[in-house]
Amino acid sequence: AEAVTLVGRNGAGKTTTIDSIMGLLPVRSGRIVFGSRDITGLAAHRRALAGIGYAPEDAGIFPDLTVAENFLISQTLARRAGRSRADAGSVDERVLALFPEIRDFTQRRGLHLSGGQKKMVAIGRAMTLAPSILLLDEPFEGLAPVVVTRFIEAVKQIKAMGISLLIAESNLMTAARVADRLYAIDRGEIIFAGAPGAAFENAEVMKTLRG
Repeated sequence: AEAVTLVGRNGAGKTTTIDSIMGLLPVRSGRIVFGSRDITGLAAHRRALAGIGYAPEDAGIFPDLTVAENFLISQTLARRAGRSRADAGSVDERVLALFPEIRDFTQRRGLHLSGGQKKMVAIGRAMTLAPSILLLDEPFEGLAPVVVTRFIEAVKQIKAMGISLLIAESNLMTAARVADRLYAIDRGEIIFAGAPGAAFENAEVMKTLRG
């Protein structure tokens, strides 16, 4: 398992790329291949059931449901697909091992969660379907530095579980802290691919990302 980051300024095409892989946007050209299978025409929910996890930038938590109820929705889908690792009505132990803080607010409605808590729930909910790859769109956005470090440690734990990650990120320094491999994107085109450290030595990448 590895963590790959897609780095670019706002409007560079990061979210469009993530959403296209997830099937939330139609692909105008090219193909999307997952596990040697062409999934270009596959519906988004079928991609999720096939093993692609997704946590959007805004977390996508149902505000009027409790955290437990948010998990119950994904657990129901997981059981139907034979991908559930948790007992009915309980939170997956792997999720709680990753974010033990969730135990303290399972009965809190999504509306009353902090930004960091929402991201924890979004990532945990995606993991309920036992994905082999996890797509994270701006997971560190708007978080205090100490919380960013907490989430970077979580990414390392997710990799240790054998789950690969594709992370969209606007901050090169943060991306380099978490990436095994880094891609820089600008106006929908990849302008760099390689080791994170090499990106800092590339004048074009640095100029583009700094604007």
